[in-house]
Formats: sequence, C-alpha cells, structure tokens
Amino acid sequence: CVSVQLCGARPSARRGLPGRAGGCYTTVKPLADRVLLKTKTAEQKTTGGILLPSTAQSKPQSGEVVAVGEGRTIGDSKVEVGIKVGAQVVYSKYAGMEVELNDSNHLILKEDDIIGILETEDVKDMKPLSDRVLIKVAVAEDKTAGGLLLTNSVQEKPSVGTVVAVGPGHLDEEGKRIPLPVSTGNSVLYSKYAGAEFKGADGTNYIVLRVSDLMAILS
Repeated sequence: CVSVQLCGARPSARRGLPGRAGGCYTTVKPLADRVLLKTKTAEQKTTGGILLPSTAQSKPQSGEVVAVGEGRTIGDSKVEVGIKVGAQVVYSKYAGMEVELNDSNHLILKEDDIIGILETEDVKDMKPLSDRVLIKVAVAEDKTAGGLLLTNSVQEKPSVGTVVAVGPGHLDEEGKRIPLPVSTGNSVLYSKYAGAEFKGADGTNYIVLRVSDLMAILS
C-alpha cells in the first residue's frame, strides 16, 4: 500500500517520501465505503525479550475504527458502512493507504478489505464480514500410512476444516444481503491456497476465506 504522512510526523521522518501529501492536515474524513483505522503497533520484541530490528518486526493487521464514510449506492439503495466507530478489526495484508496522523499510524481502506471484527485477542472469536467464513483447520497428518514421522516442512497442508463463524453475506445488485450457503459446524473443503491464515491463542490454526473459495460441504 502507499504511505502518506500528515501533521504530527517529525520533519526528519517526512523527508524523501514520494507518496507524501502536500500541505499540512489534522483530520482525515473517509468517503463512500472507506474506513479509517488506527493500526496497532508492531511487536518490537520477541516473547523472549529479544529486541527486533525494524525489518524483522511483524506488520500488524489489526486496528481500531476511528471514522467511516457515508456509504455507497447500489442500484436504488443507499448502503451504509456496516462497521461502527470503535470496533476492533482485522484487515487484508496489503490493503489501503497508510497515513501517519498526529504521531500515530493509520490506514484508509475499503470496507470490503476488512476481514472481520475481533474484540478479543483470540482469532476464534472473530466475526467475519461480508461473504467471508472463519474455519478451524483440520490437523495435518504427522505420520505416513506406514508410521513414518513427518517433519513440519513435509506434512501435507490440509484444505478441510470446520466452519466456526460466517459473515452476513454479500450484497446483490439491489443492495440486499444474500445469506451464505454454509452454517456454523459444517465440515468444508476449500481451495488450497485461498484466504488469510491465523493462529489461535491455543495454537490452533484458522483460516478466513470468501465463500467462493469453498468447494464442498462434507458429511
């Protein structure tokens, strides 16, 4: 994404940025279906306390909604942004435009680039948005049929899991929500390289993907 620095950034930090907006601004008002997030700070230390260089810090993909646009028109319907100010959200990795406002990192992005609402520190509690589905990934086999122990690098990546939560559905041409064809508890088969992967607080693997990436319901 593109970076823009606004008021509040140190002069030395603003030099040489090709994407920097001209002038000085103190507020950002998103338009249409765009959302302004205050992003969380990247971890600067490992869990063992080792200081990480800036190149090794994991880029945060979550933040707090601080402003929303007025919505958009679909057909004859005016559709408001469905996310409220104050919500804690997770967003797609390369979405939006970064802005530094009053010494804090922010991001402007489309509502559709927000994966889900997450008010806790555990991804299992995520509420997916739009046509997205939260899936608990099946555990990969750690042995071959002959009993040979597999290393993590050669274990086959599973593409089967259990639906934990579903979004409200996508919007049709008239701006109405179309419910998703899967429900919580369904076992599903999904495209192997689709979606965004997460790890729960207990180490469980989860994936969030669009319903179009689901291939079948298993029973």
